[in-house]
Parts: sequence; structure tokens; C-alpha cells
Amino acid sequence: MSVSIQSSCSLKPNAKTKTGRLSLSELDQIGTITHIPTIYFYKPSLSNWLQPFTSIVDILKDSLSRVLVAFYPLAGRLHWIGHGRLELDCNAMGVTFIDAESQSKLEDFGDFSQFSEFHCGGFSISLTLSHVVVDGQSALHFISEWARIARGEQLGTRPFFDRKVLRAGGPPISGTLFHHKEFDELPLLIGQSNNSEERRKKTSASQLKITKAQVEKLKSKANESKSMDNGGGYTRYETLTAHVWRSACKAREHKPEQPTAMGICIDSRKRMQPPLPDGYFGNAILDVIAVSNSGELVSKPLGFASSKIRDAIQNVTSEYINSAIDFCKNQQDLTKFQDIYALQGTDEGPFYGNPNLLLVSWLTLPIYGLDFGWGKEIYMGLGSVDFDGDAFLVPSHDSDGSLVLAICLQADHIKAFEKYFYEDII
Repeated sequence: MSVSIQSSCSLKPNAKTKTGRLSLSELDQIGTITHIPTIYFYKPSLSNWLQPFTSIVDILKDSLSRVLVAFYPLAGRLHWIGHGRLELDCNAMGVTFIDAESQSKLEDFGDFSQFSEFHCGGFSISLTLSHVVVDGQSALHFISEWARIARGEQLGTRPFFDRKVLRAGGPPISGTLFHHKEFDELPLLIGQSNNSEERRKKTSASQLKITKAQVEKLKSKANESKSMDNGGGYTRYETLTAHVWRSACKAREHKPEQPTAMGICIDSRKRMQPPLPDGYFGNAILDVIAVSNSGELVSKPLGFASSKIRDAIQNVTSEYINSAIDFCKNQQDLTKFQDIYALQGTDEGPFYGNPNLLLVSWLTLPIYGLDFGWGKEIYMGLGSVDFDGDAFLVPSHDSDGSLVLAICLQADHIKAFEKYFYEDII
């Protein structure tokens, strides 16, 4: 495919903003600290799209420079301050804006066959945002406010930047009160002393759609033998995460005694006491893990794996989050808890590949309906899923109750995973 860059510039906030160093919380500086991409595709409609492409670009640039006044940390720069720690310099240096043209059709970019009519005048908007500065909810807050400004409306919810509500820059308060398995070394394949070999194996990604009926069938299976001791029926997230875990164990052909972990991303906004302020703009995500053996996950009913997921989630209280923050504050160096090093081809940082997984849920996030003034998108693309064990679960764009699983596994395992994933639903 051919892409021609028309222009590239640095866009700065169009009014004076606050400047100075912004202390980051421990949750900002662990886990994913790379840039996360998203992409939205739009097609022309005669009823609401009469501007030439240059006007569209001008509107996007103007609205972006205006929304950056309110979201000024995004126009700053991150700095390493030693020992695997970062600080954000709010200096209004701006963001890079690139506009480009392509003669390609939408299907040239991947499996978008249902949109084969998309060419000649359509456009897409792609963003990469630093996961140090924002998590998924904060990223979508920014994008939705940008769209609101582009439509000529006023800002909806103002962002709240003060990380002191997550004790940024402060000392430990009560020490580590819990055993935080999420900070331990993740399980290795039996017989291996490190994950170097697994990190270097070829991977392949797949997107699998699950209908509403299939979701309900899985939930029924998970709840068949469930006691009510730890709450009501298992949720679709608990059920599907358990199903993915079991399917991966089968596809990877683990030994029954193989230890395996499932990473779960927990939003702490409403779990903290008091809850974080509305519009909190930063990272409020703590990755925790459920641990089991492949043999018992596969041999026992789906509800067993679902219970492991639920137990890991229910453990995350305000006290648990504060204990995790204290644990990080007491570390001399945070490097081994950061995943940026996987991109650099080193063996440092957490690795959720074989025999483990990390499933990120966007089921409750408002990822669709982004209207910059020319109608809503026809397709929204996920962030990159390119490391063994990475997975995303999102609602389908069709709004029919179906879901989409995007997952990356070793190339030798992906076809078997697809087989078991659907076979066990029937």
C-alpha cells in the first residue's frame, strides 16, 4: 500500500497553560509504559460531510490545539529520573500531528471486508498515547473531549490531574500488608529456568467474535455448579476470561502440573476509599493475577476457572491498592515491573507469554461513537496485540450484544486456540 505524508507539525496548546514538573503515581510507572495506538475509520456521507479533506484536517488541528489547553499534560515530556522512575514535565512542547493520504482501499489494511466500499474520500484518525500518562479510560476521556470541541461544543468533564490522590511523590504509609503475587516472577514452563526462548518465538494474532447467545451459553456453563458463597452469578468478563485461559492451556499442550497465571487489569477509581475524583486523568490500573495449574483448569468445570478470576478481582480493595503502592515505593528500582523492555528485545520486565496470559477488558469503556462532526466511525481498531499472551476483550461494533476477542499467541498455538475456543462453546 502507498501512503504519502502531506505534512507533519508540532501542535501546541493555543493558550497559556500550567507548567512545571508533575509527580507521577506508582501506578503510572509500572506495567505498560509504552505508547498505545488506536484507530478510527470514517466514510463520507453527503448529509453531514461536505467539507474538502483540507478543511477536515484544519478542523482537527484547530480543535486539538484547543483541547490541549485543558489536557495540557499531554503536551509535555516524560523524563527518566533514575531507578526506573519517571516524571512528567508540563512544558507545552506540543504533540506531533501528521496528515497523510493513501490510494488504498480499507480492506488493504486488514480484515475489514464488510467495509469494502470504503475508498475515495474516506479518512481515519489514529492516536498513540503514552500509557505512563493515561490508562484506557483517561485516553477515551481525552479523545471524546477532542471530538466534542471539533463539533463546536464546550468541554464536558474537566480532567483531574493531581496524582496525590494516589499518593504520588509521598512516602510509604503503612508498609506492604498483603502478598502481592502480581509482583512475583510469573510462572515459567516446566523445565525452563527463564523465558528467553519463549520471548523469541514467532507469534500470530487473531480476532474472534462471540455472539450474545454464545456468551450466555458460557455463563450458564460457568454457573452450573456455582455456590453463592462469593457473590452472584459469574459475569461475562469472569466467564470469558476463564474460557480463554482454559482454551490457551489446551492449545499450548501444557502438562497437567504446569503452573499458569492470568493477568487481570483492575480499575481502582471506584475501589479506592474515598473514590478517585470524576475525571481523574492518569493511570488507575493495577494488574493482578489469578494462578492455577493447567491440569485443574482443563479438567474441572468452567466455573472453577471463573472462581479463580473472581477471587483475584475481589481481593483488590482500597487497602490492597495502597499496599501495592507501598510495595512499589519501597522498591529501589521499578525496572523489572515495566514492560517497555520487551520492545527492546531484552528479557527484562513482565512477560505474559506461554504459559501465562494478560486479558484487558474494554467491555465497559465508551470506545465507539466518536463523532468529530462528520458522523460516527464505521470501525474502531484496537491497540497493538503483538506479544505472546496479549489479549483484548471488547464489545462488537454491531451493538448486538456480541463481543470480540483479539489475542496474540505463538504461531504454533493460534490455530489450536481458535479450535478449542469455539469447540467448547458448542
